[in-house]
Amino acid sequence: MPGFTLTSTLPKDIAADVLIVNTTPAKGKGVELVAHGFTPAQTKRIEAEIAELGGTGKNGEVIKCASGTGIKAPVLVAVGLGDFRKSFDLEQFRRAIGNGVRTLSGTKKVAISGGHSAEHVDATVLACALAAYTFTEYKSKPAASGVGSFVISIPTQINADMKKALAAAKHVASSIYLARNLINTPPNDLAPAHLAQAAKTALASLPVTVKVWDEKALKTAGCGGILGVGLGSSRPPRLIKMTYAPRGAKAHLSLIGKGITFDTGGISIKPASKMDEMKADMSGSAAVIAAVTAIAQLGLKVKVTGWVAAAENMPSGTAQRPGDILTTFDGTTVEVLNTDAEGRLVLADAIGMSVLEKPDLMIDIATLTGAQRIALGRRIAGVMSNTQSAREQVVAASALAGEEMWGMPLPADLRETLKSETADIANIGDGLAGMLSAGVFLQEFVPDSQAWVHIDVAGPAYNDSAPFGYTPKGGTGAGVRTFVQIARELSA
Repeated sequence: MPGFTLTSTLPKDIAADVLIVNTTPAKGKGVELVAHGFTPAQTKRIEAEIAELGGTGKNGEVIKCASGTGIKAPVLVAVGLGDFRKSFDLEQFRRAIGNGVRTLSGTKKVAISGGHSAEHVDATVLACALAAYTFTEYKSKPAASGVGSFVISIPTQINADMKKALAAAKHVASSIYLARNLINTPPNDLAPAHLAQAAKTALASLPVTVKVWDEKALKTAGCGGILGVGLGSSRPPRLIKMTYAPRGAKAHLSLIGKGITFDTGGISIKPASKMDEMKADMSGSAAVIAAVTAIAQLGLKVKVTGWVAAAENMPSGTAQRPGDILTTFDGTTVEVLNTDAEGRLVLADAIGMSVLEKPDLMIDIATLTGAQRIALGRRIAGVMSNTQSAREQVVAASALAGEEMWGMPLPADLRETLKSETADIANIGDGLAGMLSAGVFLQEFVPDSQAWVHIDVAGPAYNDSAPFGYTPKGGTGAGVRTFVQIARELSA
């Protein structure tokens, strides 16, 4: 991850390779510079040059030009904020800055004309760090990528809150790097046991205990969902529990992640096209591992239990079949009508274990259904819950964190579509409202007294199209910032 420094030095006086400034549409024609420390003559010249190059100041616009006399950085990057006088939020700002940073891959040092508050520092650091992310571990000859360091010029006195915001944003950004790295790791190098080891390594220096159930322990515990999904693979499943319990914590948050390290669909095999992206079917587990890491690094006063149900869903002579019946941790029997509806099976066991601890709030996160992408697209996660207040709490936290989530219902009538003639419940419904029926299935394992939220991130977890804002192609780390925000709220 790049380095970050706050400075009171004026932007024009910082020795850097590139200087990032913001623009907005002028009240008349052209653009208006949104940056501090420039002389009136410099401001007028920069605005004229940006306008000459076609700049309008619209949100997300990026214009590069020579900086000119009196500015130490030779290149100026003007990032449009849109007309922030009418409407503006920090996520709009983060995405705009991200657009600018993505054009600077390979740059050693970047200066930024920053904002005047701790919130602006947090937003700037997150945007820059996440936009500078690259994954080159498997390149034999990686080209220069990312950005070496950022210097943020603050127009007011640098105070303790700004320094604290910088440190916290770096922790959150580094945890998202961890999530993205795990998601982008090829599946031959990320079996369930590797995922368990990755969690141990990430948390080794933090006050977090890690417990791992191997296939024998899973059988003893009665985790038939995880074991059933893992039957077809030569690389057996794992259940991972991470516990962060700081002194003074008064609330308990449980986070549960789907960790299918590769999903072929099993016997109900998927089409070959884009199956390579099924390495991202463990994105929920990556978000949970990363969030526990960030929360512990931040020292938040809230107990957090992270659960990862990890398995590889493969077709083989030992794989579970459509028509098989398995028994989950809480004793519920499930008829497996489609082996590609496997994520809900592994989550059922983890949810069953989690509810025994009676957390104040339990949230599962999973790349669970293609129906989520059909309903909400690539960028917006679906949020379902057994209580309206818990659903609203998570959606509100996601908005504050800058992640797009949308509340969805859990219609009671969908339970009828999950009826099985031979077991307590079937693992798929009638093909309609697939995202919602998957949530209804999971609700079967949650007592009415337990506040529970289900987040389907099938779209947002893995960007299979062009990069945008601070989001690269590939793993995104969706959910991490929302979890950190919820932990902050519970710690307060």
